[in-house]
Amino acid sequence: MKQTIKGNVSWIGYMDWELKKFHGEEYTITEGSSQNAYLIEEEKTVLIDTVWTPHKNEFVDNLEKEVGLKNIDFIVMNHGEADHSGALPELMKHIPDTPIYCTANAVKSIEGQYGKNNWDLRVVKTGDSVDIGNGKKLIFVEMTMLHWPDSMATYMTGDAILFSNDAFGQHYAVGGLFNDTADQCKLEYEAMKYYANILAPFSTLVSKKITEIKALNLPIDMIATSHGAIWRDKPMWIIEKYAEWAEEYQEDQLTILYDSMWEGTAAIAREISRVAARVSPNTMVRMFNCSKSDLSEMMTEVFKSKAIAVGSPTISRDIMMGVSSTIRFMKSLKFKNKRAAAFGCYGWSGESVDILKRELADAGFQVTDTNIRSMWKPNDEDLESAEELVRALLG
Repeated sequence: MKQTIKGNVSWIGYMDWELKKFHGEEYTITEGSSQNAYLIEEEKTVLIDTVWTPHKNEFVDNLEKEVGLKNIDFIVMNHGEADHSGALPELMKHIPDTPIYCTANAVKSIEGQYGKNNWDLRVVKTGDSVDIGNGKKLIFVEMTMLHWPDSMATYMTGDAILFSNDAFGQHYAVGGLFNDTADQCKLEYEAMKYYANILAPFSTLVSKKITEIKALNLPIDMIATSHGAIWRDKPMWIIEKYAEWAEEYQEDQLTILYDSMWEGTAAIAREISRVAARVSPNTMVRMFNCSKSDLSEMMTEVFKSKAIAVGSPTISRDIMMGVSSTIRFMKSLKFKNKRAAAFGCYGWSGESVDILKRELADAGFQVTDTNIRSMWKPNDEDLESAEELVRALLG
């Protein structure tokens, strides 16, 4: 059923309480999520986005019940990714001539995924608008690489609603729809997790786009996202958070990431955590075994950190796969202004620490010269050097 969010605008999406993974198996979801689509019923009836393919029939049936498919004057596709566009082919079987407003890149993604169906795809760019009646219009704002090349946002005048697509969202199922009905601690964490794992690589573009949006001088009373809570209470809070997160964000936190074969590298990790708590008691310390911990949650903690320590024993003249894949994902997220140090045990050839230092530098971290490299298992001298490593990381 549709639920009114403001004036003649309703939520008509899908609340996915059971969703556990996103982007394949990459992003772990613990609080459910939502696929938010919206219906505007002014003089023109407008659908903004659809839902994911598994829910297409329920979505289309609900639209028919609530508004009548043939009463939809046009569709706005803010983004062509399948969680937004998945129900579009089913919908267009019923109303094939209905215009679809989207960016030029969205034409490529829609046709690339669903084929060339002779749909009426109308290309828009930043500043273009369309009248929806009652003195209101929709203004389009390209959001290139936030987080796909085809992304855009749509602003509705009069009601001052920004349909922001993936920007400002969270994978968090909020039954009450709005941010003020959500658990505030979970909401902020899920918003940061979403930013760290999906939008962080594009932080420079985020900063520019926020500046551009502010320069438009449009009042924003509500931000209607594509996932998670709709921001109706102090909506500028999340925009200011994005501005903060985009500027090489860090807190007073040290995150330790490691894997271990026979507990030697784990012993070094534990000693680093103990020393950090002693020499810098105000610093938050988090520690994760890469092969046992959730990747997206680890990346959220790395995003928050000003420094990380990464450890692996040497195996086959290399590092362990759990650590290797973690660093590779960190590299794709392009974190900036963070220090890193390496540690690990070895029995014979001992390449792991040098590999870690090289990989961390390649991922954009400022790697310290101080490291801990232990043969067989850490001795007292190795463990005593943890203080030097911690001080090099925390300054």
